[in-house]
Amino acid sequence: MVRARLARTLAVLGSGALVLTACGGGDGDTEADETGAADDGAVEEIATDVGVTEEPCPDAVNEDNGCIYLGILSDLSEGPFAALAVPIVEGQQDFWTRVNEEGGIGGYDINISEYTRDTKYDPQTHSQAYREIEPNILLLAQTLGTPTTQAILEDMDADNVIGAPASWWSGWQFDETDKGLILESGHSYCIEAMVGLDWFAENKAEPTTIVAVGYPGDYGGDYAAGMEKWAEANGVEFAGFVETGPNAVVGNQDAAVAAVADSGADLVGLGMGPAETAEIVGKLAAGGFTGQFLGAVPTWNPALLGTAAAPALQSLYTHVGTHDAFDGTSDAHLAMQEARGDDPPANDGYTFGWVWQYPIKAVLEQAAENGDLTREGVRAAVDGLEVDFEGALPNATFGGDTNENADRTATISVPDPEATTGISALEVGITGATADAYEYTAPCAG
Repeated sequence: MVRARLARTLAVLGSGALVLTACGGGDGDTEADETGAADDGAVEEIATDVGVTEEPCPDAVNEDNGCIYLGILSDLSEGPFAALAVPIVEGQQDFWTRVNEEGGIGGYDINISEYTRDTKYDPQTHSQAYREIEPNILLLAQTLGTPTTQAILEDMDADNVIGAPASWWSGWQFDETDKGLILESGHSYCIEAMVGLDWFAENKAEPTTIVAVGYPGDYGGDYAAGMEKWAEANGVEFAGFVETGPNAVVGNQDAAVAAVADSGADLVGLGMGPAETAEIVGKLAAGGFTGQFLGAVPTWNPALLGTAAAPALQSLYTHVGTHDAFDGTSDAHLAMQEARGDDPPANDGYTFGWVWQYPIKAVLEQAAENGDLTREGVRAAVDGLEVDFEGALPNATFGGDTNENADRTATISVPDPEATTGISALEVGITGATADAYEYTAPCAG
């Protein structure tokens, strides 16, 4: 059921100052048109349907506001990314607390805690949890993982539910692949590999042979595809993609270690979880391997500095990410740091989680401004949506030509025991010649 809701006066759209005037309010000189938009651009009525209530949120910051319920499907206990995912959710909770403390959006507070579910990085569990929470949410503030999100994409399309991924698969950057439902942030794993290799060749040494190691049919495959494309463009031998799985599935990384040792590579690209990263780097170094490692975003966790692999990681491992770690200096980072105070996060999952919410905030603001917070109205607001990441990432526009609009920047970091999250940036917002020249017309893998 779609119902019109009189917007509360002086409702704040995020950090903006747009005033929503209730019927009969204001100076009486404006009239609402059929869509609810007044002549001066203010909205008098906001249509709602699923996941939006007149009643305030549980433990509401603003008791006079209604409530927008967002869902979270994450890996919170026993999956390979649980150590990152728990802080991801914390970052998102703090993000929305800040928004609510600034007045909410369109006369509503935002709640993400009521419909947070642990899906253990399992596609079937992810799908079951989605079906459980779907009747009560407007959209997904987080859907963690590439194969898990792919498992619910058809249902999301049928339900008009958009979402923010905890994933950087290249397919999210194409409407033909994600049905225009996924609001990604930053570069893809494929572009990440290219930028990282461009930087390494220019700043460290030009590799002669490279090999990729990672989860197949997942982000590891996308990262490997980017490495292969870079090798082809630069006349470097690509020794292939060594497929592995989480230790919970394959037991240990001995097979992957042996394959890398036999590959003859002097540079290894890693696309797996932190535990597998530490094991592979540590065992190869102990066996006399002298090559270097480039790690994709999810390969790092500061807890690795407390493992036996720490010395090898500090001398052989370089991290490639979408943006600076928690200690960064952008306005977004300063806001995170203020939110945490004297209680720093366990790792940069927190930073990822916070940054991933900017597109969700922007689409809710746009839909509220349009006077339509129904699922259909929110989905319609995605096309052409402009997102300000408060400096953590370049501003983004959804829709249009991916080859023109895709983010091709990256941050290069190294392990640092003195940093809050165990890693410090060497360079932020860099680009690479190969990545810039790549004709980005389809997903790289998957």
